[in-house]
Amino acid sequence: MRKANELREYLTRHNRFLSENPDRLHVFVEQGNILSTASRNLSHEYRFTLTIVVTDYAGPTDALMLPLLAWIRVKQPELLANKDRRENAISFDVELLNHDTADVEIKLPLTERVVVRALPDGSGLTADHVDEPTDPETPTELEEVVISIPGADPITLRVPAWPHPYE
Repeated sequence: MRKANELREYLTRHNRFLSENPDRLHVFVEQGNILSTASRNLSHEYRFTLTIVVTDYAGPTDALMLPLLAWIRVKQPELLANKDRRENAISFDVELLNHDTADVEIKLPLTERVVVRALPDGSGLTADHVDEPTDPETPTELEEVVISIPGADPITLRVPAWPHPYE
């Protein structure tokens, strides 16, 4: 699954604890299914729950959740934009291990589209994993945002310049 690997890399890059302890980040693809029609080209969509588990996490919660939200904003925007999905789309459980560490589990319902096309020379098919459709009214320019979190190093994230729906 492309999105599982992308999110693992993104969180590791944007969270100091995970950068220093990549073995504490576990990513699972669960409850997966394939949505396909009887079309000739075999295009389909993977639908699955991505479960992220961070063990012995010793950092601020915001330092984990803010990069996650920035990634979702780009890679699975309807989880935030769709009012019917956003209330329950991102779920988490935390087990406090002691005063300094916790095990954190996050669940995300994700989709991944695969477009299958004939090769130009007619010798076969090619499968391309494509990004989610974007809202034409959503600006696509990326901007760097620096977030200061008390007790942690500042985080610099690259997110689209996406205005709040009520602005």
